[in-house]
Amino acid sequence: MGVFLKESPEEKRRRLMELAKASVTTAYSTGEHSVILAINTYNEIERTRNLIHEKLEDWYGIFFPELRLNNQVTYAKFVIDFGMDKKGADKEELTLLLGDVAAGETLSKIEKSIGREPSESEYQMLKGVAESEIRLAKEEEDLDAYLGQRVKELMPNISHLIDYKVAAELLAKAGSLSKLALMPASTVQLLGAEKSLFKHIRFHTKPPKYGVLFKLPQISAASKRNRGRIARLYATKICIAAKADAFTKNFIAERLKEQIDKTLERYAKEPERPERFESQQEQRQGQWQQRQGQQWHGRPGGGHGRHGWKGQKRRWQGQRN
Repeated sequence: MGVFLKESPEEKRRRLMELAKASVTTAYSTGEHSVILAINTYNEIERTRNLIHEKLEDWYGIFFPELRLNNQVTYAKFVIDFGMDKKGADKEELTLLLGDVAAGETLSKIEKSIGREPSESEYQMLKGVAESEIRLAKEEEDLDAYLGQRVKELMPNISHLIDYKVAAELLAKAGSLSKLALMPASTVQLLGAEKSLFKHIRFHTKPPKYGVLFKLPQISAASKRNRGRIARLYATKICIAAKADAFTKNFIAERLKEQIDKTLERYAKEPERPERFESQQEQRQGQWQQRQGQQWHGRPGGGHGRHGWKGQKRRWQGQRN
């Protein structure tokens, strides 16, 4: 303590700068921030590629509106290979790109197509957009491979319970693995649903039941009444797995996975509630929200009721008269 009192302002600034640099070095040494930036980049590339493909379909739809392909990259390759002269497409080349069935269907569509052929300048622009989409798809594949390897090394327990990309998104929302490990299950369950949560708090809408975890097929494919409790089940086990990944480094995911599977089997065997019961629940929820809204608007200074500012004004005028 005496040493710190004797140091000059310049020495104190230098000491604090060294502490800050050491903290940054320690924080970046784990590789967590690399995973966070990788999953954020992956999501941005996926969003950008989908937008580019949408514009490519709209643009090439002028020349071949009947073309419908399930794979986006295959559509871009079709534009590159046959976009200039679709009627000159060879069946063998189409078969290599699309397969036997799709090639035959596409040839029949080409014969009946109402679209014209693009000019040289139009084709060059379309080709450039299609090549950009293919490059982005390649970057997306590389990032996916990196995340699949790095997340399993960094979070072996969590990635064993859920998809590694969902695990990486939870890490990005939490900020670090230690923060994720210290979060309660209710917070982990709602990571990614912050806007819905604030809307519920402010406007008394229905509370969210899940955030990023909705991307899990076990939750998104479940019945409406089971989604919330399945999300809470996964959030609880993820919290336990996160503590193991962050602190003890023990692999306990096998036991947690068995517990999740048994609980999901029990949920699947339960009889479905009748629709009338569900509608009654929604009706009671709506009545409760209406009562809450009335109480909110009746608070002093914020509404038109007996306790609002207009009620206060009427009482003051009565006292003056």
